[in-house]
Amino acid sequence: MPLYDRLLREAPVSVHDDADLPEPLKGCYVETKKRKLILLDKHRIKSRAEKACILAEEIGHYYTTAGDITDQTDLVNRKQELRVHTWAFEKLVPLEAIVEAHKHGIRSRHEFAEHLQITEDFLDRAIKRYQAKYGLFKTCGEFTICFEPLGVIELSES
Repeated sequence: MPLYDRLLREAPVSVHDDADLPEPLKGCYVETKKRKLILLDKHRIKSRAEKACILAEEIGHYYTTAGDITDQTDLVNRKQELRVHTWAFEKLVPLEAIVEAHKHGIRSRHEFAEHLQITEDFLDRAIKRYQAKYGLFKTCGEFTICFEPLGVIELSES
């Protein structure tokens, strides 16, 4: 099943992908006393992969944020936004997926993004977030993931 369709099914609130949002918004999570919903802009989203990435971030808002965090000059709001992005990255680019891509012979970022049905920009931001969180390397089972340059090393016992 395509990623966007899977996310739609998993979404904890209604999703409307025909919204006409103000610049520069491509997506928005809205919560009132009576309703919770995600709006996706019908004009600025260029691909199904981008739509999936934006939907994941908006679902991340549902799970991780509270209140209006649109003012990104506020440190608390920036921290909440980072939590949203981290949630979306871990949802769409889990560390295990990096290892699985390596096992399947996927070597370029373009192929990897295409395989995951996400944008290359989203993949790059996810890798940068993992690098900030873990450093240059992270062990994942019998493998070590190198974030810069992106690669996987299989640990073997000799």
